[in-house]
Amino acid sequence: MIKFPQDFLWGAATSAHQVEGNNIHSDWWQWEKKAGKTRSGQACRHYEFYKHDFDLVKELHHNAHRLSIEWSRIEPKEGKFSRKELKHYLDVILALRQRNIEPIVTLHHFTNPEWFAKLGGWTKGRSVDYFLRYSDFVTRALAKYVRYWITINEPTIYISHSYIFGVWPPQEKSYLKAAQVEANLVSAHIKAYHLIHKTYKRSNLSRPSVSIAQNVMAFVPYKRDLKNRLASALRDMVYNTGFIERIMQHDIIGDKALDFIGVNYYSRQLVEVQKFGIDHLATDVHQDNYHRCEKNSLGWDVYPKGIYEVLMGLKKYNLPIMITENGICTSDDKQRWRYIYNHLKNIHRAMKKGVCVTGYLYWSLMDNFEWDKGFAPRFGLIGIDYKTYKRIVRSSALRFGRVCKTGVLLQ
Repeated sequence: MIKFPQDFLWGAATSAHQVEGNNIHSDWWQWEKKAGKTRSGQACRHYEFYKHDFDLVKELHHNAHRLSIEWSRIEPKEGKFSRKELKHYLDVILALRQRNIEPIVTLHHFTNPEWFAKLGGWTKGRSVDYFLRYSDFVTRALAKYVRYWITINEPTIYISHSYIFGVWPPQEKSYLKAAQVEANLVSAHIKAYHLIHKTYKRSNLSRPSVSIAQNVMAFVPYKRDLKNRLASALRDMVYNTGFIERIMQHDIIGDKALDFIGVNYYSRQLVEVQKFGIDHLATDVHQDNYHRCEKNSLGWDVYPKGIYEVLMGLKKYNLPIMITENGICTSDDKQRWRYIYNHLKNIHRAMKKGVCVTGYLYWSLMDNFEWDKGFAPRFGLIGIDYKTYKRIVRSSALRFGRVCKTGVLLQ
């Protein structure tokens, strides 16, 4: 029997564009039309069904829920803020509070207002000021009811997919622009962190807890020779901790900008470098499709030990860690439960080694719009019938719910 702390946060996560539907003022909505991609459309209609969805969350014994605020709803036109949409998100937060569920609120989860994108998005220095203006409007209204804030979700993924690989809007392939975006996202987080703390102090509210949600991978050498070990260490340094390190540089001068570390973990990369050279060290992987490892339906490796490895690597920062996403897309619900079970075992193993983990949020609460991959991937504890929008609580959700209720993982 594995016992988690009594005050541990248990729950699941969503993001606005993926579940709400009709996000018509966002850059993603426009891109889906122009690029001929699967349209998000009504998504899961969570915008209208959120109370019903939170009733299910309550029945599953979750005590926390991660959600995002959609910037393009709050500020559909530059400088024009919607009180109606702000009231909607206040109602959402209050619906969670009424069910004794802790809201964990993300301010930026990949999507931007269309007007912001047309002005150059995160490549421009003024992007930071726009984000702070939006963050100020939201946090002043919601501060009384929210303790946990995530400023930016997976900045490294946003940078790589939008400005290096060019598979997400605005589909750029520019290392220069990627560097500009990274610098602006670091600045946006640090300034938003201090803005949020000042808002709480001014309102005489208890100190908030503010972070980012950083996507991390386990980089595993296929063979433990010099090239593979060097490449694995390099990728860990750049991909897993590079953004965190840039924030941490401000800690050196007493300018703290992280209260905890949000960790999104899904998979590993098996590193096999063909020869020395920066391109090879940065990108080469094992060529036979990792055939020895269990996969999810997207072909990603299922590697529960990796969450232990990355948590041990993050221990050096001496900060609490919240698992803000961890999940599997699969049509096999037994595989989903096995994934959750084995990752929780490895999280607890890291906790026994002194890593302070404060919560676990499965990705995702429900099946949803999985960005450029459309609706096919099924990540949800709760299935969605996209013809009727009926919610189907899966067996894995019930089993996870028993863990949430008791804090005990039976071996």
